[in-house]
Amino acid sequence: MRMLFRRNAAFGAAHSISSLPNKRIDYRCIVTTCRAVLLPRFGGPEVLELRNDIIVPDLKPNEVLVRTRAVSVNPLDTRMRAGYGKSIFQPLLPLILGRDISGEVAAIGSSVHSLHIGQEVFGALHPTAIRGTYTDYAVLPENELALKPESVSHVEASAIPFAALTAWRALKSTARIAKGQNILVIGGGGAVGFSAIQLAVAAGCHVSTTCGGESIDRILEAGAEQAVDYTSLDIETKIEKQFDAVLDTIGVRETERLGINLLKRGGKYMTLQGEAASLSDSYGLVFGLPAATAILLKKQMQYRYSHGIDYYWTYMRADDEGLAEIRKLMEAGKLKMEVEKILPITEVKQAHEDKDKRRVIGKVVLEFD
Repeated sequence: MRMLFRRNAAFGAAHSISSLPNKRIDYRCIVTTCRAVLLPRFGGPEVLELRNDIIVPDLKPNEVLVRTRAVSVNPLDTRMRAGYGKSIFQPLLPLILGRDISGEVAAIGSSVHSLHIGQEVFGALHPTAIRGTYTDYAVLPENELALKPESVSHVEASAIPFAALTAWRALKSTARIAKGQNILVIGGGGAVGFSAIQLAVAAGCHVSTTCGGESIDRILEAGAEQAVDYTSLDIETKIEKQFDAVLDTIGVRETERLGINLLKRGGKYMTLQGEAASLSDSYGLVFGLPAATAILLKKQMQYRYSHGIDYYWTYMRADDEGLAEIRKLMEAGKLKMEVEKILPITEVKQAHEDKDKRRVIGKVVLEFD
């Protein structure tokens, strides 16, 4: 890793980042190269390359350079590595994977005012970012970062933002959930589902969920009023309520049918498994995106006519208001994510293999020294 130091005349000598006061100053540490995990081509975990000579780009006025301490492995990371989104990303290879991050501010762009060098931060990049967070020094826009709660470790903080922001987009921006409403989360044992349960409970909603049997106790402890094993043969009869909103994190035909049938008229069904990326990968952007749009419009019209409900494909989006609320809930102990396995960044291939082969069901976090 190569580093150049610039200092204000008021400083008699260069200082390390860790010695900087926790306030805005003119001193800057500029990193020129660093380690990063590259994805040179799509494939299995073996294609990932840990390199030591990756150039760090200059910061734009609204950007922040973050010294990475921990990143989590999201399903999007492993899917992108295997080729998901190739219609968009193929011409841009090699990529740096990773969306979640927790670390310290190392440098700031000229228009950044909410963050200062040396502060501990966490956040998540948007899904289409080319230069991800699997690197010693990551670059994120100011609105994709927030101060890390002091009570939460870097490992814990890195496991939360991407999943929680995905759930926030569905529940708050799309469904606009309100106190007293009934919410169903299909797939509550996963990171997005578990985040959604906690967000809905914090909003004063009554939450039910489907999940694996091993997750029931954890979900009930998080505040859900009902958790039903998805392997139950009579699952629909066990969930007696009609719901104001359904978030389907699984998105297969059976879960879509279940969610639609359990909605009240005027309710909202949201699935994370929109077909825009998969159809674009199969048929190219020119044909795939119009085909996906046609399918979405057809389903929206069909379900509005047959069931009187609204149908949505939902995705993660950077949201500084959402991230600020997520931070408050983390600080209050109302939003947590269990980390099942921690590995050093040098074992990134192992982490991806563990997720691919489902050796680890919960969150895997990669630590940086």
